[in-house]
Amino acid sequence: MRYLLVFVLVVMFIALYRRWQRVSRQRFLERFELPAAVVERARAKLPALTTEQERLVQQGLQQYFQICVATRGKFVSMPSQAVDVLWHEFILFTRNYEHFCKRALGQYLHHTPAEAMPTRDTATGGIRRAWRLACKMEGIDPKQPQRLPLLFALDAQLGIAGGFIYALNCKDAATSSSGTFCASDIGSCGGSGGDGGSSCGSGCGGGGD
Repeated sequence: MRYLLVFVLVVMFIALYRRWQRVSRQRFLERFELPAAVVERARAKLPALTTEQERLVQQGLQQYFQICVATRGKFVSMPSQAVDVLWHEFILFTRNYEHFCKRALGQYLHHTPAEAMPTRDTATGGIRRAWRLACKMEGIDPKQPQRLPLLFALDAQLGIAGGFIYALNCKDAATSSSGTFCASDIGSCGGSGGDGGSSCGSGCGGGGD
């Protein structure tokens, strides 16, 4: 009986520690600000954006990192080209990025391009994960969305050339340009786009070791 009690206490302690760890990482992310030099480099790649639009892209990257924390190392596809540009620039500041990953995620968050993914299902699963959690964070029904979460709305909102564009329903996606994806049908999307990205709309993503 004593050993059972010890076992239960150990399990409870581990569960509480992991919960504290997740909350701590989320709070760190909420307070974290990108180095000014990273923002400047991204600005050179996205010169048409206003200061307010730049802030939206930064919020999008924060949301992406929060999703990565919630998935505990599982692969998460990147739904926005604009946010991906900012992420790329952050990675180039290797020491800052490594420290950030350790503090916010507990492990290094690798950036994986579409052509380096082991299977097409990797990107498909990753975009479903991103959609489900982005919707949850913003109080959106992922199956019957009335609006798009930030990560999925940004590229269209900012007019990003070659960006990932999502429509709320499949009818709108079918009548839009060929690069438009059906947001409400992400749970059943799959396959591969002609440029090596997934048909769900993400050409890259990140995950732990």
